[in-house]
Amino acid sequence: MKFDVSELVEAKRQIDSTLHKLRQTVKTFEAKENADRYKSQITLAKRRIQAFEISLALIEREIKDFNNKS
Repeated sequence: MKFDVSELVEAKRQIDSTLHKLRQTVKTFEAKENADRYKSQITLAKRRIQAFEISLALIEREIKDFNNKS
């Protein structure tokens, strides 16, 4: 699939926002009195963070490649 730069920039913006929220979620769960109780939620959020970080890196690479071709 081909995407134009504006679509990639918007996707990056949305992922950055989601990453911020996920990182805050992890901090909140880890700060709870009984953090072990939230272990599965913490693990899920961390895995999502990793997936979004990979997506973000790929989007940034596509933007860079597009700008180098221009």
